[in-house]
Amino acid sequence: MRKIQMVDLNGQYEVIKEEVNASISKVLETAAFINGPEVHAFQKELENYLGVKHVIPCANGTDALQIAMMGLGLKPGDEVITADFTFAATAEVIALLQLTPVLVDVEQDSFNIDPIALEKAITPKTKAIVPVHLFGQCANMDAVLEIAERHNLYVIEDNAQAIGADYTFSNGKKQKAGTMGHVAATSFFPSKNLGCYGDGGAIFTNDGDLAHTLRGIVNHGMYERYHHDVVGVNSRLDSIQAAVLRAKLCRLDDYNASRRAAAKKYTEAFSGNKNIVVPQMANGCREICDTCDCHVFHQYTLRILNGQRDALVKHLAEKQIPCGVYYPIPLHRQKAYLDERYKEKDFPITNQLVKEVISLPMHTELDDEQISFITGTINQFIGE
Repeated sequence: MRKIQMVDLNGQYEVIKEEVNASISKVLETAAFINGPEVHAFQKELENYLGVKHVIPCANGTDALQIAMMGLGLKPGDEVITADFTFAATAEVIALLQLTPVLVDVEQDSFNIDPIALEKAITPKTKAIVPVHLFGQCANMDAVLEIAERHNLYVIEDNAQAIGADYTFSNGKKQKAGTMGHVAATSFFPSKNLGCYGDGGAIFTNDGDLAHTLRGIVNHGMYERYHHDVVGVNSRLDSIQAAVLRAKLCRLDDYNASRRAAAKKYTEAFSGNKNIVVPQMANGCREICDTCDCHVFHQYTLRILNGQRDALVKHLAEKQIPCGVYYPIPLHRQKAYLDERYKEKDFPITNQLVKEVISLPMHTELDDEQISFITGTINQFIGE
């Protein structure tokens, strides 16, 4: 059996090696390292894939979130609501801009922001909502957008983990993750479903005026060289990373299909174990299917019941099976985001999830032998 890896970037590279190497060599030969043809081509191709009017590439996913908020003109003290159960970058950029992060609980099944908790947290100072499409499927955007419209709030989608996922609205309309709010941010960190070979990110919007503002912000506030019209930052996707992303973008649906197939095998293997809760499908889906992109499985995340999660992590390490706990400490308990307004009773689901969740190896190169070994090891340890 091949060595099991959490993410097998080497295996993925071997399949696209010739194309990637040729594209990188072309960038090196032309020396168009910043804002070169590869960046512009990737931008257009990603716009076409997502069905969004404007893609603004940038240096990383955290910058993408920050720049999106800067572009909306949010002011110090404005409140921005987001999920407590997510990576720190989501709250980090809110605080960096001297906005006020407001953390709320999530849904137990989807791990995404709870619309009921969201609406309860709205105050006269609230200006925006950041739904995080966690682990590969969209938050309840019917509810989020309806709440935002009623309260005149911006919606900034954190799409770092769900690129390529579809959301089906209650009226049957489908849209790609990251194209539904006022603006969205994504990351091209190497382990993402669409990852480059370094740092990279992008911002999406259908608002032409906002897109113009964002293009200036990513480039020191310049639209014309040495003319600084807005306060900006230095955050550009370099051409080598764009070349890698172009080679992968045309394969993204196949990559996501491979992840979905692996997830389905995982779920089938765990279906009889009462101490394991497999990932639940949101957005009206009851189970993982072969054609539906409602979940693209950036992570395959189980809930381990009866207090056995930490022991399982140790056991898997002994068996040389990698795993991850995303996330072991909720944001409301992190030192940087402590706030006397937060009460433990307001985060029952998050506080439960941090004790139960474990993410298994998930990538495009997983094979049946590896999946069988992983699931067999877990089922043997966690009594059925």
